[in-house]
Amino acid sequence: MAQHSTFDIQRSEHPRTAEERAAILDNPGFGRYFTDHMVVIDYEEGKGWHNHRVVPYGPFSVDPAYMVLHYGQAIFEGLKAYRHADGEIVTFRPAANAARFQASAERMAMPKLSEEDFIDSIKELVTIDQDWVPQPGGEECLYLRPFMFATETGLGVHPAKKFTYVLIGSPAGAYFAHGVQPVTVWVSHEYVRACPGGTGSAKFAGNYAASLAAQDAADKQGCDQVLWLDAIKRENIEEMGGMNVMFVAQDGDDVTVITPALSGSLLPGITRDSLKTVAQDLGYKLEERVITLTELADRVAKGEITEAFACGTAAVINPIGTFKSRDGEFTVNEGKSGDITLKMRATLTGIQRGERADDHNWLYKLV
Repeated sequence: MAQHSTFDIQRSEHPRTAEERAAILDNPGFGRYFTDHMVVIDYEEGKGWHNHRVVPYGPFSVDPAYMVLHYGQAIFEGLKAYRHADGEIVTFRPAANAARFQASAERMAMPKLSEEDFIDSIKELVTIDQDWVPQPGGEECLYLRPFMFATETGLGVHPAKKFTYVLIGSPAGAYFAHGVQPVTVWVSHEYVRACPGGTGSAKFAGNYAASLAAQDAADKQGCDQVLWLDAIKRENIEEMGGMNVMFVAQDGDDVTVITPALSGSLLPGITRDSLKTVAQDLGYKLEERVITLTELADRVAKGEITEAFACGTAAVINPIGTFKSRDGEFTVNEGKSGDITLKMRATLTGIQRGERADDHNWLYKLV
């Protein structure tokens, strides 16, 4: 029998008013605003996870010698809560996020949070802050950010023995400022995201810190995101700065969805995994394999690869229009959103929002 913890509840004395909340939900952006509460759980070696609580959202008091500030032991996840037309609030495949959170913790020498605590923390926060979940019918949802960091004090280089787990919620609209429109990506040859044996398969904060110089280079090239290549040959396509990537090949009525195979240096995206199933449900062939930048450019030029898209929790699916690199650029589908991309997006978001049948039992009721 799964062990469920009891959460102490301390309600905020100064929650946003209904009017303030409505103004935020009218145009939330992404990651700019936060709900009235957060979940916090503590860990100490020998004591385990304890002090489960929901408290008002607010700053922490941080010791300058917290090991996370010096040696970077920090991991996170991302998932969403959706309000359905019947009033239910659900999330999407939270057990998969819980499992990936555990895998990230193991790679970073951190304690594993149980699936029960992970999912219960989401239920607790969404229940108390349910008014922050946007109404159905648009792109908006409540983005959930669970994270964990080392709180032991000391400067010795070793795995910490004290940690804090936190869950915060942020109402969110489209990930990209211009909405669901084709983006331009910068293919990075100068930098790499991860290498075999590294931390690429973990949702580790340092992976994202290491990506920022490349993202800055992309910004200077007028691009929205980075496309990473493998660390050794700088030829195999891996993933994008904040999401996985897929391609669509068409030969008449035959459609094949291609995605780079997991290699130990790619993040195993839950949206990516879900779209593999969606593609097959729609009757498309699926190829999970090595695909090089040269193959992509050649097959786009020949009209064989007709669409490309990014996929991840925050963006769900977003078309890619143009690839730029030091060697030039090429455009897919005349820079327009492709029919297959949009059909896959509509299918997945339809399931998430309760507008299509959930044949794979991916939805989890929160409220």
